[in-house]
Amino acid sequence: MFVLTLMADTIRIPPQLLSSPTATSVQTEIEKRYPNKIIMDVGLVICPYGPPLEIGHGMLVPADGGAHHQVIFQCLVFRPFVGEVLIGTVTESNEAGIKVSVGGFFDYVFIPAYWMLNPSKFDASTGLWVWTPDYGDDGGGSGEEDGEERRTNGEHLDAGPVDATPGEDEEEEGGRFEMEVGATIRFRVKSVNFTRITTTMKGVQATTSTTSHASGRAYGLNGSSHAGAGGRGDDHGEEDGAVRRRRSSSDLSDADKHPAPMHIVGSICEDGLGLLSWWQAADEDEEEHGEEEGREEDGGGHPLELANNGGLNN
Repeated sequence: MFVLTLMADTIRIPPQLLSSPTATSVQTEIEKRYPNKIIMDVGLVICPYGPPLEIGHGMLVPADGGAHHQVIFQCLVFRPFVGEVLIGTVTESNEAGIKVSVGGFFDYVFIPAYWMLNPSKFDASTGLWVWTPDYGDDGGGSGEEDGEERRTNGEHLDAGPVDATPGEDEEEEGGRFEMEVGATIRFRVKSVNFTRITTTMKGVQATTSTTSHASGRAYGLNGSSHAGAGGRGDDHGEEDGAVRRRRSSSDLSDADKHPAPMHIVGSICEDGLGLLSWWQAADEDEEEHGEEEGREEDGGGHPLELANNGGLNN
């Protein structure tokens, strides 16, 4: 979820900080500029990590009283890898899916309808998504393959509100699980998307870079993959690996809202994913069932022991 990234940038030291040590002034400017900033294809910067690794000589620019230094430094970056399981909080629910916040600092996680546990449906009366598992169906239909099939078939395009009013038998069996706003949810990262918005002669354009499918390769400090001791990736490694990166462009000239610079698509289409309360209750039931069986076994042995002991005493 968090990675160390090696960065290089030109840092300007304002005139009022020139009297301080250069390393201190550079560190101060880095801490002002980078935290809570999303860098394209890198991630959300949390904070600088340690002092600058390398500081170049200061350069003066005409009509500018500051000094400009080429600096190499490290930052702690939030960028979950594809396939990672995270825990967040449900913040919004609508017909298209649910929005999730991670750690209270990243709110751009979306779980679309086609990556819900199956069967799930949107209850228009409550404004919540509801999972209604069919315990009699061994096929389940809640696996990742089923979610991929629904996504490919485009079911999310016409996923609208449906009547999710449970029947009497369903309520009695407790087969209705609502995804309430504010609940804690566990999900798996399916893709990480970065969007760059630019203004051109044609209008406002958005270019989105998408990373999907998990990779088994390790990542270096700069986020690039590497297989050898040198820690540098190559183009062949990217082609042979499981990571797939795509770029797409769209026109936002007539759009009311612009997309977030970084957003994550998640999935709960697997056993163990979804609201934590669902599976915690199941674990508690299993533990209680095991304890009851243990007590029954222990209870069956005690009368015999007491009878034998009583016979010996007599």
